[in-house]
Amino acid sequence: MFEAAENVGGDEGECPIVVDDVSLQFGGVRALSNVSLRVSRNQIFAIIGPNGAGKTSLLNCINGFYRPTGGKIRLKGIDRSDFSVSTAARNGVARTFQNLALFKGLSTVDNLLLGRNLKMKTNFFQAAIFLGATHREETKNRAEVEEIVYLLELQAVRDEKVGNLPYGTQKRIEFGRALASQPSVILLDEPMAGMNQDEKAEMSTLIKSVNEKMKITIVLIEHDMGVIMGLSHRIAVLDYGVKIAEGAPAEISQDPAVISAYLGAEH
Repeated sequence: MFEAAENVGGDEGECPIVVDDVSLQFGGVRALSNVSLRVSRNQIFAIIGPNGAGKTSLLNCINGFYRPTGGKIRLKGIDRSDFSVSTAARNGVARTFQNLALFKGLSTVDNLLLGRNLKMKTNFFQAAIFLGATHREETKNRAEVEEIVYLLELQAVRDEKVGNLPYGTQKRIEFGRALASQPSVILLDEPMAGMNQDEKAEMSTLIKSVNEKMKITIVLIEHDMGVIMGLSHRIAVLDYGVKIAEGAPAEISQDPAVISAYLGAEH
């Protein structure tokens, strides 16, 4: 049965992601300024803010795409401020992106199988003759992928080329590919961008289900405040690279700084 990677150890079991005073600068442009946050185990943690607030830059620091120019990032209790994307993946951090990165000419199942790449141990020769260990590994990986197909309700499109599928379905497949690596943490960058309200409701339900049933910690960026308030356990708000608020959804919705900077309402 499909299972997520376990969080092990001491403090990292409670807070698998710790961002400590992180800054990021590109030449004279400061994308992040002294941002700190702690994401608790099995939490759905949202990062919100207006366009250009530094949300994606922060995710890029967490998964190793950017290296912070200041501060520290700890994953599972270990300083990972200078690790690579591949190291992050091997340590149980999966990622989706604002723009879809699927292979449009491949089927749903084949795209999901690509997410199993880190789990494949057989060498080129074994794969070429497709005997013994390779056959067993292929069988196991396909079984794991079928669990994801069922979980994300993709049975009807399992053999369809993803390029022929609706945008909302493609977003689900990308989420599924991240799940296929059996992560302990998933970073979702606008997983509902471009979806209609019904598709957003469906995706929200799936994210909650994955969080509750598989005990995966989820960090997401999303612009739909209705979705964020109903989905998240905790929210951090960025504005011009600075964290201006953090708290439970009810607290954030009443915070004067958030209302001014993000919601655009008068206080």
